[in-house]
Amino acid sequence: MQLPVQSHSTLYAEGWEAEAGPDDLLEIARAADRAGFDYLASCDHVGIPRRLAAAMSTVWYDPVATLAFLAAATERVRLLSHVAIVGLRHPLLTAKQYATLDHLSGGRLILGVGAGHVQEEFEALGVDFRQRGPVLDECLDALRAALGPDEFPEHHGKLYDFEGLGQRPRPVQDRVPVWVGGSSPAAVRRAALKGDGWLPQGDPRDRLPAQIARIRKLREEARVQGPFTVGAIVEPLYVGTPRWEVGRRTLTGGPQELAESLRAYRAMGVHQIQVRFRSRSRGELTDQIAAFGAEVAPEL
Repeated sequence: MQLPVQSHSTLYAEGWEAEAGPDDLLEIARAADRAGFDYLASCDHVGIPRRLAAAMSTVWYDPVATLAFLAAATERVRLLSHVAIVGLRHPLLTAKQYATLDHLSGGRLILGVGAGHVQEEFEALGVDFRQRGPVLDECLDALRAALGPDEFPEHHGKLYDFEGLGQRPRPVQDRVPVWVGGSSPAAVRRAALKGDGWLPQGDPRDRLPAQIARIRKLREEARVQGPFTVGAIVEPLYVGTPRWEVGRRTLTGGPQELAESLRAYRAMGVHQIQVRFRSRSRGELTDQIAAFGAEVAPEL
């Protein structure tokens, strides 16, 4: 699941999150860890322009700081940046931050990356917004080197050129999984050819099969080998029968009913689902997490 509290976009934030803080994040992370969730995710924005602040909010916790904070409070759940806008930063800086996170967490990092969409962020940081796709492509190549096993990574490209600079600690993982976010044709192609997984952004159920088929075709044509994780963000959930208005699109019901609906994603070729629970308080959310882990997840 993507963590609440750490971003307050009006697309998904619940009302109680406005007054929430670090203690709430800790309890939610611990609940997900106990319930057997695979990962916790945190978003990335450096700054939100005034024109978007009403919809997006300006509350966006830094993902490296947030995930490191939660790594010390959890034991097994993995830590995902969903997604890091890595083109805003030099890949050596990104590698230093995330390699340290992987080291401190005992190898629990999943690096989710995306191209970004807020032009003013790029302009303020001196990065060409119109070239963010090619920038991300080279960042991925540079990060493969910088997050690999070599103490002195090497990369020679059009935008970034480095060698002879040692970085330790190295990641615990031999290969940090890199999942590429986005649902545009360019993002899907980037995920298929350069990523270890795909994080769709807003694809409804009926659009996923065609996207997954395209990824498979692209990988086959390019003869890309290795495991690949297909993700999906599912409809909002509520385990049980809600006594309040949870929204027309929210999936509700008992464990068997919810599991039957969610198994449709597996049939499409999805490997991991990202869930979001409707809630009116931290307590209701942690109860939902516990119920899902104990009653729904075993049916999946």
